[in-house]
Amino acid sequence: MRIIAVKTLKSYWEEYPDAQQALFAWYEEVSEAEWSSPNEMKEQFRNASVLTGKRVVFNIHGNSYRLIVDIEFKFQIVFIVWFGTHKAYDNLDAKAVKYVKTN
Repeated sequence: MRIIAVKTLKSYWEEYPDAQQALFAWYEEVSEAEWSSPNEMKEQFRNASVLTGKRVVFNIHGNSYRLIVDIEFKFQIVFIVWFGTHKAYDNLDAKAVKYVKTN
């Protein structure tokens, strides 16, 4: 899978240094994946939550953090949408949150 954008992940682990290793491990594992459906993704990440056909939430660093992504299975692309603490996640609508464009 191609992850858009690695720069965004790096900014997250700079903001949350204790999540750096977990985010990097997630990145490495997903980069090597070749999922064609949410079911294939769930075989690898059983604790991930599929919210829609392409919106997925991953538990990061022992469920201390949440990572929201959109996955275009047909094109093998993962778009980073949002990352934050579990507490912050509980205060947003994960289906409606939009991409945050970084410069």
